[in-house]
Amino acid sequence: MNERALSKKVMRAIRHIRPAIEVSVDDGIVSLDGHASSYDEYLEAGRAAGRITGVDGVVNDLSYPGKPEPCTPEGNSETVATADVVIVGGGVTGCMIARELSRYDLDIILLEKEPDVACGATKANNAMVHTGIGEPMGTLKQQLCIEGHRMYPRLCEELDVPYHQCGMWIVLTPASFTDLPVPTWLATRIGRYLVPRVLLRRAKKLGLPMEQVAVEEVKRREPHITDDIAAAVFSPTYGVTCPYRLTIALAENAADNGVDIMLNTAVTDIDTGNGHVTGVVTTRGRIKTSWIINAAGLHADRVAEMAGAREYTIHPKRGAIALFDSRHNGYVAHCMSLLRFPRREHYKGGGVMVTADGNIQWGPTMMETPHRDDTAVTADDLTTIFKRYRPLLPDLPVRDVITYFAGLRACTFTEDFVIRPARHVEGFIHVAGIQSPGLAAAPAVAARAISTLREQGVILPEKPGFEPRRRRPPAFHESSPEERQRRIERDSRHGHVVCRCEHVTEGDVVAAIHRPVPARTVDAVKRRTRAGMGRCQGGFCLPRIAAILAREHDIPLEDVHKNGDGSYLFIGRAKSLLEADHAG
Repeated sequence: MNERALSKKVMRAIRHIRPAIEVSVDDGIVSLDGHASSYDEYLEAGRAAGRITGVDGVVNDLSYPGKPEPCTPEGNSETVATADVVIVGGGVTGCMIARELSRYDLDIILLEKEPDVACGATKANNAMVHTGIGEPMGTLKQQLCIEGHRMYPRLCEELDVPYHQCGMWIVLTPASFTDLPVPTWLATRIGRYLVPRVLLRRAKKLGLPMEQVAVEEVKRREPHITDDIAAAVFSPTYGVTCPYRLTIALAENAADNGVDIMLNTAVTDIDTGNGHVTGVVTTRGRIKTSWIINAAGLHADRVAEMAGAREYTIHPKRGAIALFDSRHNGYVAHCMSLLRFPRREHYKGGGVMVTADGNIQWGPTMMETPHRDDTAVTADDLTTIFKRYRPLLPDLPVRDVITYFAGLRACTFTEDFVIRPARHVEGFIHVAGIQSPGLAAAPAVAARAISTLREQGVILPEKPGFEPRRRRPPAFHESSPEERQRRIERDSRHGHVVCRCEHVTEGDVVAAIHRPVPARTVDAVKRRTRAGMGRCQGGFCLPRIAAILAREHDIPLEDVHKNGDGSYLFIGRAKSLLEADHAG
């Protein structure tokens, strides 16, 4: 479709929203300019343009009341490094690309603006390694999800990361049909026969194993599941991992294979010359490079704009999750999803998930938000979680929720992955819009990004001595009694328990602090050791961990952060404050 015809089609699609919106099209990229009366109207216009066949990206520059303004820190123009390839973003996608690129004899730098990897969308998803059956047919994200899902067993074995192929029940109950404009009893009677057949046909087409299971058998295998089951199918290859431990492992393996991982380093500008990338300006200095892979997640569109290569707009979606106490580990044997009709566009519906550590979690929900740092969990979020997921496990006591959290999806208006070279800037590769199932697809996303580099003319010589394996330090509580005694004799710090809920020792914390990608904050230690993830949520161990961090990094205790700049835990010593008060 030519640009004139595509422009007319977009204008027809959005005319009913706000006639004054200006539309332009350049090589399949639609730009929207003008004013929207609200954030909802802004979203509606972007979605309407993104649904049109032939649209490869939507740059939504509509203003609306209260629109947040981006805040870019000041950069440092002094040249501090040179690299063949710079990867922007230290989430699971960026670290997966870094690890796979470290197979080749290149100088690679990964930039992450936070003090640790896995600090954005990666740390707060539900850890599900999807099969791809829940994605829209024919999309890139479905294709890469199917490919990536099959790569996980070997990947996690190489990196010594937990991966449990627990399988998933996909369940129908009368609650599945209460929102349809037909009697629930009738919809249930029809749906119990029709829906499983549709799912099985789709699974066969995608090459995914799936079977319908009698209700009696489901109840036998899951005695706590609701009695209201009308039908169920079982997808045996659904898996779960730990997204932040996986990302840390990827980063460590990449670092061991020569990748320079620069934390606390925000991108502030991108230099180009004659239509080609020449460097990246950061808060720590300028890096000369000819190739940038933009895996900046929620900020990918802003990084692309710095290069003059913006071809999409990110609109975040927030999802909340509730996590239950480990005393209920083993309450269910598999993950569960309750189908609901009509299906909400671009939302698989969440479910009852079992984490890699055995905890039950409910979620995620999905809510649009204009703020790229909006990870608050509201009372409405919790009400939605309990209403949506309690029908699957009605007897699981919600009072045993020990924490809740929210993550953000980095969505584009075409609602698909964007993995391609920039149209008008050579040396800039987009890896954007990596929303769910981004975790499952990550290995295949990395392979596609590297293939794109190769197609653009980058020579990728194999690196002799590449080491694909990484071993995590064994946790003290996982050792046998005999091995624990030996470890205490070698290092007495293993005899000091700092986290009673998760049985983490001082030795475990010190080991995490001195890994190839070091832990520098309390939350970084938490992600590596689970200290603070138990029932008391850090009430006992936080001061002890902070003291260890201060000692090992040789910094004052008040300079220890929870999770990055501004997240102070202490303001000074109590006696000093009293003395200052008396002096005043």
